[in-house]
Amino acid sequence: MSEPITIAGAQQQVDEWIKTIGVRYFNELTNLGILMEEVGELSRIMVRQFGEQSFKESDQGKDLGDEMADVLWVLICLANQTGTDLQEAFKRNMEKKTIRDKDRHINNDKL
Repeated sequence: MSEPITIAGAQQQVDEWIKTIGVRYFNELTNLGILMEEVGELSRIMVRQFGEQSFKESDQGKDLGDEMADVLWVLICLANQTGTDLQEAFKRNMEKKTIRDKDRHINNDKL
């Protein structure tokens, strides 16, 4: 069984793949557009699998996890291009949400 991948490890794997197998990173704005496309593909599967839209022939065989991984791939590309440490950013974001949520609970308890 392989070791779990950290966010930092995923960033490194994507960067290595781009440098050894891929040609290059697309520029940031192109990757932003690709990210929006991938989110749209994920949305299409979600609204058919969990929403009220019916599957079309072209939707058959689409894998929800694969669509999520496509979104993650492009997001990691953007992080690598902009020098963003996603692991550290995620940690800070969780701390921010935790503090905000605790404050919300404290303020609701005072009501």
